[in-house]
Amino acid sequence: MIVRAGAVDESLLLPLVREFCEVDRHPFERERVLAGLRPLLADDRHGQVWLIRDPGGELAGYAVLTWGWSLESGGRECLLDEIYVRTPGRGLGGRALAALVEAAAAAGASAMFLETEAHNERARAFYRRGGFEAEDSIWMSRSW
Repeated sequence: MIVRAGAVDESLLLPLVREFCEVDRHPFERERVLAGLRPLLADDRHGQVWLIRDPGGELAGYAVLTWGWSLESGGRECLLDEIYVRTPGRGLGGRALAALVEAAAAAGASAMFLETEAHNERARAFYRRGGFEAEDSIWMSRSW
C-alpha cells in the first residue's frame, strides 16, 4: 500500500533516504536531501513523495516522482527518481511500482522514466518485470 507523504512525514523519510543512499552507493548529504525533499512534500508542483507500507501498516519504504516536460512525451513526463523498499522480495515494490505508474498517469504524465546504477542488475530486472524497457539513450549530468 502506498500513501502520499506530507511535510509531517519528513522525519520518517530521512532514515529511509539514508538507507537508500547506502544501498545505491551515493553520499547522503542531509541538507541537500532536505532542499530537494521539502518542496516535494509541500505541494505537487515539482512531484510527489509516497510512503510504502506493508500489509500490517508498518513503514517499508518510499518513492519519489518528479515532473518534467518534453516535446517527445507530448508534455508532462515523470521521473521515478527513487523507490526504496527495506525488505525486497515480498512483492511490496512491484505493487508500489504499479500504483506509482497509475499516480503519474492521474497527474497527467504520459511517460515514466528512471535510471539505475550500472552495478544494479537486480534493479533493472525488477523494472523489466514492471513493464519498463532499456533505451539506447545515455544520460549525462553536470552538478554545481
